[in-house]
Amino acid sequence: MHDACGVVGISLKDEYCNVATSIYFALFALQHRGQEAAGISVHDGRATRIHRGRGLVFEVFDDAQISLLRGSVGIGHVRYPTTGGACLENCQPFLVKYKDGAVAVAHNGNLVNSAQLREQLEQSGDIFHSTSDTEVIAHLLVRELLKSDLQEAVKAVMRKIVGSYSLTVLMGDTVLAIRDPLGIKPLCIGQLETGLVVASESAAIDTLNGTLIRDVRPGEMVVLRQGEMKSYQLTRLHNPSHCVFEYIYFARPDSILDGKLIYDVRVNIGAQLAEEHPADADTVSPVPDSGITLAVGYHQRSGINYLECLMKNRYIGRTFIMPDQTMRETAVRLKMNPIRPHIEGHELVLVDDSIVRGTTSRRIVDLVRRAGAKKVHVRIGSPPIIAPCYLGIDMASREELIAAYKTIPGVEAVINADSLGYVSHEGLIKAIGLPEEHLCMGCLTGVYPLEIPGEKCIMAQTKLTEYLAQPS
Repeated sequence: MHDACGVVGISLKDEYCNVATSIYFALFALQHRGQEAAGISVHDGRATRIHRGRGLVFEVFDDAQISLLRGSVGIGHVRYPTTGGACLENCQPFLVKYKDGAVAVAHNGNLVNSAQLREQLEQSGDIFHSTSDTEVIAHLLVRELLKSDLQEAVKAVMRKIVGSYSLTVLMGDTVLAIRDPLGIKPLCIGQLETGLVVASESAAIDTLNGTLIRDVRPGEMVVLRQGEMKSYQLTRLHNPSHCVFEYIYFARPDSILDGKLIYDVRVNIGAQLAEEHPADADTVSPVPDSGITLAVGYHQRSGINYLECLMKNRYIGRTFIMPDQTMRETAVRLKMNPIRPHIEGHELVLVDDSIVRGTTSRRIVDLVRRAGAKKVHVRIGSPPIIAPCYLGIDMASREELIAAYKTIPGVEAVINADSLGYVSHEGLIKAIGLPEEHLCMGCLTGVYPLEIPGEKCIMAQTKLTEYLAQPS
């Protein structure tokens, strides 16, 4: 699917504290959001330092590098690519130096107008070192900072960029947290013993033994300086448009997003699935790991025995967010081992979060059939994915999305299941517990909250521009 990056920003009161260690642990807690690259940028009182590289957090950083990143304020990023290829130049945070200092930016999301903005900036003389839309944001911010104060500069950038963005920005001894006007991607604030933290998910705050304060509001800029916080509501729209896949798949079950514990949401989705698509079976089994909480809900509502029938190799990354199809196929073989005594002679309900291309689902169904399953009923915790995501999830092209061109019986045949049931749109919305108009469901409906060329849109761009131009 595009990007499920993770961002973090920390400001500590004690100038002698080494913030890089805390950022490192927070990034570990966000590793599920991106496994391609990681980076940390800190300010040591005089200069902004940065270290970034390709790989998992523990591969990019060692004790020596962490000790070199001295300072009490900094930001971090784990990356899975949306725009821009898999190269060191596209690793984040991005650092842009200018006459008044330096700006480092870490971004979770995807801009739909980055190509046009880049072209304008290049025509004005800006030089880019990457193909990432995050560097576009950094250049725009520097340009605006040269013209006006911080609040006005950020507001001006927000008027220009269209898409999803949860940003952490490092400017000298200050960390900014900025969430797009629709609040598409998550971002929250936590209190630490020695300061404040902003992160993509509350699980990162828990890891640092902090306390979740609240979410960053859509259209809000939070300023952290010397462990103190100020808030500025820069834009205000009628409704947010939170990414529905954060609730279904991306966020950790122990995270709280917009007041909802993800674990509870997924149990609710599983229960809804059991109600909408009962099955004549003797065992409910999850496709690990993302199907586990959904399967718990299905088991609780249906009364069918819960038993794990597939064991996951924990050292293999998520196939869903591996950029290459060959890698994905090999990873499926590596990561799942059937527990034969739990499967042989049984009629199974296999519960998973989604079907994208259908290849992984087919392999898993075949795997349990070869292990002796009498019947395999597949139950899915999202409605059919029928359209690409342009706002931050690498959901493949429309041609690759199996549900975009096949009926449910057609998908059922391709994945070799005895029956297939997806949760309904209404059931999903009920399970999440937020109003439908507060969710971005573009990949499930083909209707998007922002204008995307050639796609249906809930809100015309002109209307959005009017909103953004309004004083808060």
